[in-house]
Amino acid sequence: MGPSVRDLLDALHTAATEEDHRRWAVACARALGLDGMAVSVGRELVWFSDATSERLEDLQFVLGQGPGLLFQDETTVEVPDLERLLQRQWPQFAAEAEVLGVAAVFVWPVHIGAVQVGTMTGYRRTTGPLTGRASTEGWLVADALAQRVVRLWPSAGEAVDGPGHAGAVDLHRAEVHQATGVLSVRLGVPLAEALDRLRAQAYTSGRSLADAARAVIARELPG
Repeated sequence: MGPSVRDLLDALHTAATEEDHRRWAVACARALGLDGMAVSVGRELVWFSDATSERLEDLQFVLGQGPGLLFQDETTVEVPDLERLLQRQWPQFAAEAEVLGVAAVFVWPVHIGAVQVGTMTGYRRTTGPLTGRASTEGWLVADALAQRVVRLWPSAGEAVDGPGHAGAVDLHRAEVHQATGVLSVRLGVPLAEALDRLRAQAYTSGRSLADAARAVIARELPG
């Protein structure tokens, strides 16, 4: 049996290197019965445990679909069988998640003080609900990661561009914002429309949003 969630939360404070953070992220996801998880604050992906959890958050942002975007309540959102959504609430998101091998998604709120500022989204490659214990302990992990995000949030002068790393607190969409501005100027359209066009380019090209943004900046994709 692996370490408990409470043991892992204690270990988070002593994780010093990127590899420490990566191992912690994987172990914590497994302790919750998940295959991976990510944290978004506002529209920013700030933390993820693996490439699939990063891509899953990216899909929600690109498609404007998914449980994390609709999350409003003070309860855990459970989607124990994504296949059932293929013809219902989020058909594109469910279909793309299925391609990634994701069968179930779970969302917890992330709070700073009394204010909900984001979400922690976990995924699993098998269908089925969370255990009651995993649902409860997910709140503890979300609280711990919120504190970590606040403590390690990049300062105003700190470089944050690039794809980011698992377990790191970075603004992974810095290039997305830059590319949105580039498209806005090139096309003479408002920022909101430029972002919609960037999302469409990412989806139709099969690239991640960050890759599409870098391609726009490098003029590899048309503006």
